[in-house]
Amino acid sequence: MFDIVSILLIAIVVLVIIFVKKSLVVISQSETRIIERLGKYYATLNPGINIIIPFIDHAKEVVTVRNGRYVYNSSIDLREQVCDFDRQNVITKDNIQMQINALLYFQIVDPFKAVYEINNLPNAIEKLTQTTLRNIIGELELDQTLTSRDTINTKLRAVLDDATNKWGVKVNRVELQDIMPPESVLTAMEKQMQAERNKRAQILTSEGEKQSQILKSEGEKAATINKAEAQKQQEILRAEGVAQARIRKAEAEAVAIEKITAAVGKSTNPANYLLAQKYIQMMEELAKGDKAKTVYLPYEATNVMGSIGGIKELFKE
Repeated sequence: MFDIVSILLIAIVVLVIIFVKKSLVVISQSETRIIERLGKYYATLNPGINIIIPFIDHAKEVVTVRNGRYVYNSSIDLREQVCDFDRQNVITKDNIQMQINALLYFQIVDPFKAVYEINNLPNAIEKLTQTTLRNIIGELELDQTLTSRDTINTKLRAVLDDATNKWGVKVNRVELQDIMPPESVLTAMEKQMQAERNKRAQILTSEGEKQSQILKSEGEKAATINKAEAQKQQEILRAEGVAQARIRKAEAEAVAIEKITAAVGKSTNPANYLLAQKYIQMMEELAKGDKAKTVYLPYEATNVMGSIGGIKELFKE
């Protein structure tokens, strides 16, 4: 059996082991703990092995989010954390009520402020995000809210980062996940988009018809101009042909007159000869008719008869 001394030694050894175990605190990487000594801040532990005084020093418990619930934990996570907030109702500037949920990425950069400057850090960040989001959306109309996510994210991050700075928190990013307008608004938006599509289709159709009419009229204009140019060239060529024919005919008649003049000599007028020849041709044409015709000759026709006599004399010679 053990005597009293052995029992005391064993008890002392057990107490020493417990004391040593309580004195050694191992902190994981990217984590820390706030140590209080007799209720007063003492130190912020670094990753690795740290020594504290058991039963005098103890870690300050802080509120963290785990599986969507707030829990107390002595360790403080220094990594970037994400908070997925539930959907909340907001009202736009034009009095449209909608639901929005957001994602917030933040990181604790000063554990002392995160513990002693705010009681419930995750809850404070969530409430601040919700109220700030309502204020920002309340300054925008529905169309601006739906098309300005980047602007909303930037404004929200700037406000949250400035407000949470005294809590030792750095807000890195804010993202809006879903923006859900009421069903009536969605139906109206779909009708509006359909009307816009129909309008653009009609405009494009009208523009196509307009261009078609313009091209058609330009084609008809070009065809008319080309036709007029062709007719003009045709008339010019025809007139030139007629002129050339008349010139050739006149030249031929001039040559004929010269030859007649040379044949009849100076005693007989060549003009009388030609006139008599034309007269004979005319009489032959009249004689070809089927019915009998009465021809009245003017008084000057005696001159023509005289010319015929001259021709007769010419043939006698």
